[in-house]
Amino acid sequence: RVQLVESGGSSVQAGGSLKPSCAASGYTYSNGCMGWVRQAPGKEPEGVAVMYTGSGWTYYADSVKGRFNISHDNAKNTLSLEMNNLKPNDTGMYYCAADFAGAWCTVTGVTSFGSWGQGTQVTVSS
Repeated sequence: RVQLVESGGSSVQAGGSLKPSCAASGYTYSNGCMGWVRQAPGKEPEGVAVMYTGSGWTYYADSVKGRFNISHDNAKNTLSLEMNNLKPNDTGMYYCAADFAGAWCTVTGVTSFGSWGQGTQVTVSS
């Protein structure tokens, strides 16, 4: 069973940076799709970024392109999301999600992945 544990969320001012990470365990697959989903209060979950862990291919939501960077450390089984130039509407709970069963690796598909972490809170003040 895949287990995902996020950390690194915090409160920052607009324009600041954060780099939450996700420690993954409980699987032996080398290829799969991992990504980040965020949910603001009262809103639906939104896929932010995804990555094929085998090839390193990445894809981002338009709202974060050029500001966020997803990466995966294969040796440590850790997924990270470097977030720069943060804006107040980036505020939300950020979840790590994973799929190793061949689901579509897209920012839309990631919201339907079967394995999620407990989330880490990111708050951006103006």
